[in-house]
Amino acid sequence: MRWRKKIFFAVFLFSLCISSQSIAETPKIIRGTVIQVSDGDTVVIRLFTGKTFKCRLYGIDAPEAPHEGEAGQPHGLAAERELRNLVLYTIVDVTLMGESSYDREVCVIEKMGADINREMVKRGYAWAYRYHLESPYASEYIGAEEEARKMRRGLWQQTKPTPPWEFRHRSKR
Repeated sequence: MRWRKKIFFAVFLFSLCISSQSIAETPKIIRGTVIQVSDGDTVVIRLFTGKTFKCRLYGIDAPEAPHEGEAGQPHGLAAERELRNLVLYTIVDVTLMGESSYDREVCVIEKMGADINREMVKRGYAWAYRYHLESPYASEYIGAEEEARKMRRGLWQQTKPTPPWEFRHRSKR
């Protein structure tokens, strides 16, 4: 009889661990208004509760805009302007990816069903950040980048644009 209790308890603990893991993996979706665009891949969102937070767009990396007296990259200001035109002062659905980066939540932003992160890549204002991409976003964002390259949109008008991660490494940003 004791071994049955032990087996039951072990199965119970295992199922509890599995269910808590799947809950943790379920992304949280919230709604808010974009009240500021910091650069081509970072925005500030105000929730309807009044709370605000910084959101780093998941899976993309936009050219660095100049700030604090430091030079930026070509298309850095254009990327910031494009993101501003897409989402500033609009209501968006925000999928929190459960990660943080430099005091910013990592998020996917949707506006009326359109994935804004992918849209920035598709329009040529950001790279698909392959190092951080996972399914199902990886194939979508990489495909969007390939399309932008082929059509020579935005930063892809340059012959060999420097990816932001290389720019940051060189300038120690």
